[in-house]
This record gives sequence, structure tokens and C-alpha cells, in this order.
Amino acid sequence: MDRVDLSLTQCERPPRSDENAAATDGDVGESDENVERGNWSSKTDYLLSMIGLAVGLGNVWRFPYLAYKNGGGAFLIPYAVMLALAGMPIFFLDSSFGQFASLGPVAVWKAVPILQGVGITMVLCGAIGDIYYSCIIAYSLYYLFASFQSPLPWSDCFSWWGADETCSRTPRDPLCNLTLDGEYSGIVNTTWLQANNKTCSNGSVIHVPHQGPSEQYWDKRVLHRSTSIDEMGEIVWNLALCLLLAWIIIGASLSQGIKSSGKVVYFTATFPYVVLTVLLIRGLTLEGAWKGIEFYIGSQSDFSKLADAEVWKDAATQIIYSLALGTGSLITLSSYNKFHNNCYRDTIIVCVVNGATSVFAGFAIFSVLGHMAHVQDKPVSEVAQSGFGLVFIAYPEALAQLPWAPLWSVLFFFMLITLGLDSQFATVETNITILLDMFPSSLRTKRLSLTIAICLSFYVLGLVYVTQAGIYWINLLDHFCAGWILITVALLELIGLGWIYGVNRFIRDIETMIGEKDWMFWLWWRVCWCFISPCLLVVVLAWSLVTFTPPTYGLIEYPTWAIALGWCTIIFSIMWIPIIAIVKVVQAEGSTLYQKISAACVSAPDWGPYLEQHRVERYRNKSDFAEALTV
Repeated sequence: MDRVDLSLTQCERPPRSDENAAATDGDVGESDENVERGNWSSKTDYLLSMIGLAVGLGNVWRFPYLAYKNGGGAFLIPYAVMLALAGMPIFFLDSSFGQFASLGPVAVWKAVPILQGVGITMVLCGAIGDIYYSCIIAYSLYYLFASFQSPLPWSDCFSWWGADETCSRTPRDPLCNLTLDGEYSGIVNTTWLQANNKTCSNGSVIHVPHQGPSEQYWDKRVLHRSTSIDEMGEIVWNLALCLLLAWIIIGASLSQGIKSSGKVVYFTATFPYVVLTVLLIRGLTLEGAWKGIEFYIGSQSDFSKLADAEVWKDAATQIIYSLALGTGSLITLSSYNKFHNNCYRDTIIVCVVNGATSVFAGFAIFSVLGHMAHVQDKPVSEVAQSGFGLVFIAYPEALAQLPWAPLWSVLFFFMLITLGLDSQFATVETNITILLDMFPSSLRTKRLSLTIAICLSFYVLGLVYVTQAGIYWINLLDHFCAGWILITVALLELIGLGWIYGVNRFIRDIETMIGEKDWMFWLWWRVCWCFISPCLLVVVLAWSLVTFTPPTYGLIEYPTWAIALGWCTIIFSIMWIPIIAIVKVVQAEGSTLYQKISAACVSAPDWGPYLEQHRVERYRNKSDFAEALTV
């Protein structure tokens, strides 16, 4: 593109209305270098917040199942490759981007104005996720309160919570519509047939409906689940109260911004490791545990699975989802760093910890499931599940079979709550930061009121998820919104910063923060940002669309209108990218379309480090400044 003819004076940041006014809402401390937005109280606060964001429910309820399904130990190969080629590069890009400008995921796109719609998509996707993710915390709260009973209520088919005749700890024998000598004789069970040396003719077998106590407790007592998404039913008030409690905890933790949430994560980000360690030690002492470990990652590893494209797609999707890439949360948390924080070292630490946690959690989960399979005399494959089926049906049932079952159940569900909360802290903080960056003079002194308003709004919107059809809505939106939107956003980030903004210019910006590095250091990141990572995301996105299957909940299929709504949700989230791009092009100066597009790609005059002293560091001499103006 053409060199932009701007003087140094023109590129200086226009004064803000609150330029010299420090925030008074508790965000700013005496040691903060940014007296307008505030900074993390310590590096530990930031690292634990980032680890808490990255290490969430997906590490516990999805990764172990993916490993088992995709070749056991062999799955670690595509997982590690995707972490190195896509996860780390995008994580480093996001955290550097936010830290350099000290802005949230919308305002930060002053770097490439034509892509400011990407920031809006991040916000919408994050908000949708916040609303239904909090309901999963509400489910965990419900189970936590229910765990303070002995025996655990889902340990057997108790009539007090509504167990019916289909509830049984063991599958029921099929019945036979028996006909003898051409005359109907009645319905008998297979035990009678064996005792009387009779057989059941084809077409006369009656399979008796069966649900285990943990599954029926989940459906009947917790969810009060309706038969389909068409049947909304009533609000389940026990869950509504648990949801309210979840939002009260989130709101209280964010009341003083990163100053308060940064302290809460000292507990919520570390406690899950304590529980996982305790559960692993307990699990390894159980009979049959090694059967579960072997199934998870042992001798049954199937390296032939590496030739299956679906395995690589699962690995890439899990990396993107687990590290919260494309959600804007990484940009938000990093924007509160001090300017010279070593974001490269942080990237390595958080990504390695996240990957190691996923593997570690799998051992804790499958050791207990192995014991459950041993007790029930079943293959591990019949008790291994993912998602809701794992954390609210299979694992609670396994815990109910242990001595001191209430203790293990309390620990497990308290761990789920902490895993969910610290992820929510970051994503809700993203929404707050966006509004504070847009309206600093009017909202920065009213942070508490803003936090309450957002939490209350999300609570009200989340009530649809605690109706009798709520689980269908959560499953529907998770199926559509957790993958494609994040991949699209991450891909556009790479294109925007690597190709439009310029990878060399972006590298100079990073070096302003962390110091100069040799060309060998940057070779890997340059190649990943410009070629490898974008190509991988394109392949994963295309393969996901080609292999799309409509969502189901168990054996229940969704109606056409629900699937159409899922696609509409994706369209509504992504459509702002082309809309904002068109607006920026129309508003740009130029007499031809090419000139207008070129102008819309040029960074805004006030783009750069938030504080003036760091802007001076960025342009150490006139030649550096002139070179930086070449896009």
C-alpha cells in the first residue's frame, strides 16, 4: 500500500476528556503506571487469571473423552502439534496485541479499522457464552448442595425425588410377548423363558425402558426435563436460585475490577489442582482403576487414528476452545498489564500449564471411571462420556459407589464451580472493559453500577436456560457458537495483524515491550502468524463445515426451526465483520474504491501505546517512525 503522509504531531494521541483524571472506582493502585485504566496488582494475579481462563470445564469434561475417542495416547501427538502451530502463536498474538495498546477487544482494532467488526463479534460470542456457561455453574451449585446428604440422592432410585418404574441400577431383562401353540399366553421375562426352555419369536421381544439412578436424577430432579425443545415448560426455581447465586458471586468478585478478581483467582485457579490430585490419588487406589487408565492413554493407543482428519480437527478445536482464543478475553486481561511485561514468557507458561492440566485431569477422571466399569462389570467404553453426561451422570454415579461418597462429591462439584467461575471472571470482565473503553468519562467512576447492570441483565437472559427445556437450548448454542465463530475470529486476527497491519511492524511493537530479539527468534512466530496458523484454521473451518452434523441431545433430535436458529446465531455474530468493514470503507477518504479500502486499512491516528512515554519508546528515531508508517 501507499506510504501514509502523516507528521509526528498528527500521529500523537488526541487528548481524552479524562486525560489527567485517575479512576476512582478502585481499579487503580498507587503502583499502577496507567492511572486511567489501572494495572494488575502483581504478575501473579495476571498469570493466575490467565490460567483460570484457559483451564476450565473443557479440560475436565471434554479432553479426556477426546483422547479416549481419538486413539488414547496417540491423540497427544495432534494435540501437541496443534498447540505449537496454532494455540501458542494465536495466544501470543492476542496477549501482545492487548498489552501493547492497553485497550479492550473493540477499541484495540484502531490498528486495522476495517476489521473493527471482529471485536464486536468477539463481544457477542463471549456474551452468548457467558449466559449459558453460568447455567453450568448453577447446575454444579445444585449438585454441591445435594452432596451434603448421606447416602447421595442419586446413589439409588429413591421415590422422594421422583424415581419411577424405569429407574434401576442394572438393566432390566427384555420381556417376551409369548405365544404357545398359536394362542397368546401373556408377557414373560427372559428368566422364565430360560427356566422353561422356551424361546421368544422374532418381533415379540419387548425392551423395557431403563435409566440408571444418576441419569434419572439429572433428568427428573435437577432439570425437570421436558420431552423436547418445543416444550418450554416452567422455570425450575431451584436452578434459577442457583443461577442467581452464581451471578452474585461473579458480580462480587468483579466489583473492583481486576483488583478484586485478581485476588479471588488465588483460590479459584489453584483449588482445582488440589482436588484433581486428591481424586487421582483416591482413584489409583481403587480396584479396576488401571483398566480406566489403560483405556484413556495406555497400551490401547491407536496410532492409525493419526491418518484420520477428524482427529486433527478435534485437537485444533479443543485447543482453540480451551485457550479461549478468539473470545477477546486474552486481549482484555493483557490490556491491564504494565507495558514492559514479558508477554512471551507468559504465553509459554499458560499454554504449557493448560495442556498439562488436560492430560492430568484425564488420569483423575478415568481412574474413577475404570473402577466404576469394574464394579458394574462393563467395558470402560460403556461408561466413558463427554460433556454433561460425564460430569452430571457418569462421574457422580462413580463417586456414589465409593466409601465416603459425599466427601468426594462435594470436592468434585466444588472443583467444577471454581473452574467455571474463573473462566467467567475473564469473559464478563471483557464486556465491562469494552464499555469502559467506549465511555471512559461517564462510566469509569461507576464501575460497580455497570457490573451490577451487566450481571443482572445476563441473569435475566439466562432464565430461559433454567426452564424445563433449558438443557436443549444450552446444548444447541454450545454446538453452534463454541467452534466456528471462534475459528473465524482467530483467522481474521491472523490476517489482520500478519498481512494488513504488517507482521514486521507488529514484531517491532512487541520488541518495544519485551526488548529486541534476533531474527532466529522471530522466524518461527513470523512463519506461524503469516502462513502455518492461518492455513490450519482454514482447513479446520472447512472440514468442520463439510462434516457438519445436526446437534442432538442423547437420542432426541432438534426440529428444523431450532437448527435454523443456531445458524442465525452464527450469522448474527459474524455479520458485523462485513457491515463494519463496509461502513469504514464508505467513510474513508479516497476517490476510488481501492483508495478507500487502503485508507480503511490504515491505523487510526491515535493508535499506539496508551501512555505517551511508551509512544516515545516506540519511535526511538525518525527512521523507525517513518518505516512504521508504511503499511
